[in-house]
Amino acid sequence: MMIHKIHKRVSRKMISQLNHALFSSNISVCQSGGSSSCVSQSLQAFTLMRNRCFRSSGLSQYSKATATESTSQTPSSLNAIKISRVAKSDAKAALFEYLHYTRGFDFVDAEHISKSSPCFLQKLLLKVENEEDVSRALSRFLRYHPINEFEPFFESLGLSPDEIALLLPRNLMFLTDNHLLLDNYHVLSSYGIPRCNIGKIYKQAIEIFQYGDGVLNKQLMACEKLGLSRSTVIKLVSYSPTVLVGDVNNELFEVIEKFKKMGFGNDWIGSYLSSEHSCNWSRILSTTIFLSEVGYNEPQMGTLFKANPALLFEGSGKCAYVLVAQLVKLGLDMDEIHSLLLEYPEILSLKCTKRLWKAMNFLFEIGMETKEIAKIVSSHIELLGSNSLKRPKTVLKYFKGDRCHLRQTIVEDPLNLFRLASKSEIKSIEQTAFRNPATSSEKTTFLLKLGYVENSDEMTKALKMFRGRGDQLQERFDCLVEAGLDCNVVVSMVKKAPTLLNQTKDVLEKKLGSLEKHLGYPVESILSFPSYLCYDMDRINLRFSMYAWLKEKGVAKPMLSLSTLLACSDARFIKYFVYVHPEGPAMWETLKKVYHVS
Repeated sequence: MMIHKIHKRVSRKMISQLNHALFSSNISVCQSGGSSSCVSQSLQAFTLMRNRCFRSSGLSQYSKATATESTSQTPSSLNAIKISRVAKSDAKAALFEYLHYTRGFDFVDAEHISKSSPCFLQKLLLKVENEEDVSRALSRFLRYHPINEFEPFFESLGLSPDEIALLLPRNLMFLTDNHLLLDNYHVLSSYGIPRCNIGKIYKQAIEIFQYGDGVLNKQLMACEKLGLSRSTVIKLVSYSPTVLVGDVNNELFEVIEKFKKMGFGNDWIGSYLSSEHSCNWSRILSTTIFLSEVGYNEPQMGTLFKANPALLFEGSGKCAYVLVAQLVKLGLDMDEIHSLLLEYPEILSLKCTKRLWKAMNFLFEIGMETKEIAKIVSSHIELLGSNSLKRPKTVLKYFKGDRCHLRQTIVEDPLNLFRLASKSEIKSIEQTAFRNPATSSEKTTFLLKLGYVENSDEMTKALKMFRGRGDQLQERFDCLVEAGLDCNVVVSMVKKAPTLLNQTKDVLEKKLGSLEKHLGYPVESILSFPSYLCYDMDRINLRFSMYAWLKEKGVAKPMLSLSTLLACSDARFIKYFVYVHPEGPAMWETLKKVYHVS
């Protein structure tokens, strides 16, 4: 009875205050204006007061107007709906209570999911958009309408609604029905991996979340046994989760061991792991092996990777393969490419490779022949890799669209390409082209020993043709002399085939060794055909082995010249050295597999 009287007294007081607020604020308007305007403004004031006094939370007026139109919207469009902070807070609390108290999730999991799934909360709020007490309405809704718990769970792991739609398991609604998923999720979060990163791990390596008890822990410990710190393992798993699939100690172990030999610490890779790039450790390993085969030793690779870590970690070394493939298409053989990469290791960086690619496209677009492009690339690869070029259309304006004239200008002096098309200053181009006078002086001194006349046209051409420092050229020259050739004879050979000195000492020794190994020829047999040393090892080994087999079968003539075996085309060689024996084609295919020739 007492409570009823107090309630009536409070109600009368509130109504009195409301009437006072309504009519006192509008009395002047009623006196000066018409009755219709008075009624209209009074109703507006009443609505405003009602919203302030009698509603604790809920969708804003904007969302109420649009909510009924948005119930069928996609998850990505839910952000367009405005929801009050109080409503959001009530929705988080309701979801937390459902997960923790009703479903039995531990406090930390329930709190993280409820606070990190905004899109799912918006969908929930749309279910009760007409209710004034959002908290109570949601609690009632969740009590009688169980949710698909995978939706807020996956969203709390950092996945977008579109990604979640593709990953939702069929015929499952409750997370506890997939205990392996939850167990492995807890292993990762307990190890220190941010929960918001686990979604990417699930997306890229779902197998991890199917591991039985203790397996994932062993995989993580295996990474640490490689010598990696926990912080590096966390980065490694977050950005390259496939490392935990299969045998951890395989490719990753080999990569880390190679990095150690290059002078890098165990955790060096951790400095360059990024969410923008996932590392393919198999490809990175293949890249280091490939560069080793091309001629890089471990200290050189260490210097290269230290200056250009993006070469490995952006594309997992793909850049090196692309560059070499481009040079091979131009007609450069592997020995020439090997020499270029040794002399200009920085050309393998991502930036230089892109510039080189654009420069070659420029030359192709103006109609230059492949042979001419190959000459420019082999003699000016450093400039091509360090300068950004304008578009051909821009440069052709200076020639009134005459492509032929532009081509001729560049062929006469390749530096004209940079003077006309480079975005850099002309001074810097000239400096790059003629920099390091000490190196140029050493090369000139070496060429003078070979009999070239100083400042002659022949000397100028030779300086462009020979690649490497003077001491490197001298080392390669001495290698031929030490093999048993007379010094004057080697000078004559070099003048006939200058590019033979563009190969490293190791490559020259291999080619000289092939003469004895496959054919039993003396080293002097190259005197009549010095260009033998310019052919790549695959061609030499394949053809020499086929010829040696034919001699064993008594089909081929003995002591054929090197030029006969190597200078002819593939079609001609197959015709005269493969099909001459019934078993020849089968043997040819076998040898191609042995030497990995396609």
